[in-house]
Amino acid sequence: MFTGVGRWCARRPKRVVAAWLLLLAAALAALAVFGRVTSEAVNIPGSDSQTARDLGDRAFPGSASGKQPVLLHTAPGAAPLTAADTTAAVRTAATAIAAVPHVVAVTTPYDPAGTGALSADGHTGYLSVDLDVTGREVTPDTTRAVLAAAAPATAAGIEVTPGGYLAAAVDKGSTGRSEAIGLGAALVVLALTLGSLVAAGLPLIAGVIGLGIALPVLGLVGHLMDVPEAGETIAAMIGLGVGIDYTLFGLTRFRELRAAGVGIEEAAVRTTAGSGKSVAFAGSAVVAALAGLALGGLPLLYALALAPAIAVVTALGVNLTLLPALLVLLGARLTPRPAAPAEPGRPRGWGRIAALVAARPWPLLLAGLALLGALAAPAVHLHLGQLDGSSKAGGTMSRTAYDRMAAAFGPGANGVLQVVDVLPTPAQTAGGAGDPRLAAVTAALRGAQGVAVAGPPAVAADGRTVRWQVTPTTAPTDPDTTALVHRLRSEVLPAATAGSGQQLHVGGTPAAQADLNARISQRMPLVVGFVLTVAGLLLLLAFRSPVVALKAAVMNLVSVAAAYGVLTAVFQDGRGARLIGLEGAVPVPGYVPLLMFAVLFGLSMDYEVFLLSAVREAYLRQGDNRRAVVEGLSRTGRIISSAALIMVAVFLSYLLSDDPVVKMFGIGLATAVALDATVVRGLLVPSTMVLLGDGNWWLPAWLDRLLPHVDIEGDGHSEHPAPAEAPVDPAPAVR
Repeated sequence: MFTGVGRWCARRPKRVVAAWLLLLAAALAALAVFGRVTSEAVNIPGSDSQTARDLGDRAFPGSASGKQPVLLHTAPGAAPLTAADTTAAVRTAATAIAAVPHVVAVTTPYDPAGTGALSADGHTGYLSVDLDVTGREVTPDTTRAVLAAAAPATAAGIEVTPGGYLAAAVDKGSTGRSEAIGLGAALVVLALTLGSLVAAGLPLIAGVIGLGIALPVLGLVGHLMDVPEAGETIAAMIGLGVGIDYTLFGLTRFRELRAAGVGIEEAAVRTTAGSGKSVAFAGSAVVAALAGLALGGLPLLYALALAPAIAVVTALGVNLTLLPALLVLLGARLTPRPAAPAEPGRPRGWGRIAALVAARPWPLLLAGLALLGALAAPAVHLHLGQLDGSSKAGGTMSRTAYDRMAAAFGPGANGVLQVVDVLPTPAQTAGGAGDPRLAAVTAALRGAQGVAVAGPPAVAADGRTVRWQVTPTTAPTDPDTTALVHRLRSEVLPAATAGSGQQLHVGGTPAAQADLNARISQRMPLVVGFVLTVAGLLLLLAFRSPVVALKAAVMNLVSVAAAYGVLTAVFQDGRGARLIGLEGAVPVPGYVPLLMFAVLFGLSMDYEVFLLSAVREAYLRQGDNRRAVVEGLSRTGRIISSAALIMVAVFLSYLLSDDPVVKMFGIGLATAVALDATVVRGLLVPSTMVLLGDGNWWLPAWLDRLLPHVDIEGDGHSEHPAPAEAPVDPAPAVR
């Protein structure tokens, strides 16, 4: 199949290139017409917080996106918001905001429904703005229109700062600078590796075209499901990295064939049949690993898995169809210059490293494990947290609104809990006054440890659904807030309603985040087990060796653990956080390590397949395991290190983002890829293969009969090794 696809594209290069350019133009045009949509909404089916939210939305119908705050603030010494002039200005501004498109209602701090929306000193308050669009449909234009309508308040000396979805819409930053830096760094690495600007530019062209199609597609998907902004950024990171790397692997194979005298068209076809097949195998492993996130049972994980999966599938399509066409069109300019022959008996570069590893496997194996163990140590105390407005960059609307709300109304005002009660019989009065069941709950909430304010009960029109607004004493990210959620559910509310038949649920953002982390912790073993099983089976299928498959899974676990350790040290512990643009330590959301695990296991397959294919090819040809390991590492070390360096440069370029989650993925993925390509593939894998000897390729007869024969390199080699030649010590030059 791969040979046929490669030949068809190689014989029609101009048509294939035109088709891809047309597809790129169509994707960009569709995005321009329909727009890119992202959403930070979190749905947790079956959770207590989701039940509270659904009950509240049905019983208390309001705006599609909930009440969005618009902070009002006057400086100390200036007239407070309670002064006659400022009050008039606020009311005028509220009337103007109510006329903005998509705004359906505005509540001022002076209205009865706005009770509690004015600070004790009178210098800070907020408007509650109801919108007729969901959070993912709030655009920067809406926010700018609200600010323009608030001009009467601004003219009166009041600082106006939108919060919530209104702030998030304008705080979304562009990753264009990060992508430009990543491409620039990749160009430098490719030019040094390939020795030709034309050859260096080819992987960049392929990566940009793939990304230019994948991101618009993902932006359009956002109209159908909630796709967080971080999902788009992760897709860009992964898509650009694998797009360049996959093309680099194919280009390297093409240049090898051309250097061996193979014609341009035939070299392009054989590149697709060989390298293209292995890249398709590695890319499928990435997608399969991401598919494991579906076992998490969370729409957020579905979106975060779908985003990079779209980017990887697009990169595979580019590699299997566009690349052979470009190889034919540029073939004469891609042919490498003859390299200077190495001196006999004196290996260079990775050949020398390979000889050293073969000569001293035990010391290098132990040194590599010690390094990874030291890096992984902080992960022992990694705990899942949640982010809030305090983690946003200083100067953004979200951060300003968060700080002012916390300063005026307490840290818990940024994460109000919603306690929803379903009564077995309607409340005794329309407003619930005098109903002992509601009085008992109200008293219990106000007396609970960790509760700053518990508002009066609001009874819905059905007379049975009741809701309380509960403000914690601590910030949304504080573990004490999570502890309060659990305490309300397990102790406070059950004690207040024992034997009454009431059904109480605790919702709100802090409760939803607590439920999200709990669900992720519960499902993580299942997801990890699935990813490990899929990775092991794919490697077993590719290399017909249980030992190789098991060893690869263990090595990947070690490198992922090291990445977790670095993630914990930098973000949770705050070591060096200021160096990457953070003000200090920030919590690590539960979905970050889980998504990192799936992505890293998928990406590691690229280098594992590339290295082991070369080792196995040499072993089948020579029958000498030690020599095969040295030859395989010598052949692939440079290209793997170059590909990894490109990945690391792309990932680290995203540290320029203000989003802490994007920084987490940048640091975590860059660390894991760097360690995977150097310590794991350069030291641990070859040293263990040398120590295991022919045991690497042990395969029980019954398993040999069950496994299909899959030649991922497309070279048609025999599955059985040739008789071993006279042993040659590969390491005399380094003794």
